[in-house]
Amino acid sequence: MPIHDFSAPLGTGEERGLADYRGKVLLIVNVASKCGFTPQYKGLQALYEQFQSRGFEILAFPCDQFGHQEPGSDAEIAAFCSDTYGVTFPLFAKIDVNGNNAHPLYVWLKEQKGGLLGDRIKWNFTKFLVDKAGAVRARFAPTTKPESLAREVAELL
Repeated sequence: MPIHDFSAPLGTGEERGLADYRGKVLLIVNVASKCGFTPQYKGLQALYEQFQSRGFEILAFPCDQFGHQEPGSDAEIAAFCSDTYGVTFPLFAKIDVNGNNAHPLYVWLKEQKGGLLGDRIKWNFTKFLVDKAGAVRARFAPTTKPESLAREVAELL
């Protein structure tokens, strides 16, 4: 199943088909508001502002599976991201990325690019870079700072 066949609800409740992002380079990230990596929102927003006009999108999926670091509602998460980091990229509804209730998109992403210690998402801010054709080109650990991905993003654009 190609990535463009998936859909997921935005934090506003509206269903968003990933077909809307056909022909764009995507960075898909599971995020959390109360994590040591939360300041990466600043780097993600900077990367988005740098490349969005050239066909780059960041798709952020809040997840509460790691240390209960995303306890808020979708509305609270959106307000936090906007007020604290000026986030303008799409924030989806909170999902699971591991386990029996993992969102199908994340099941697929993990099948495409496993991690160093297996397929499971290990923590918040794991990043998947997807090319214009919808192929997963790379998976980055939570410790990888978004600003360090500028070269890879530019190459795919």
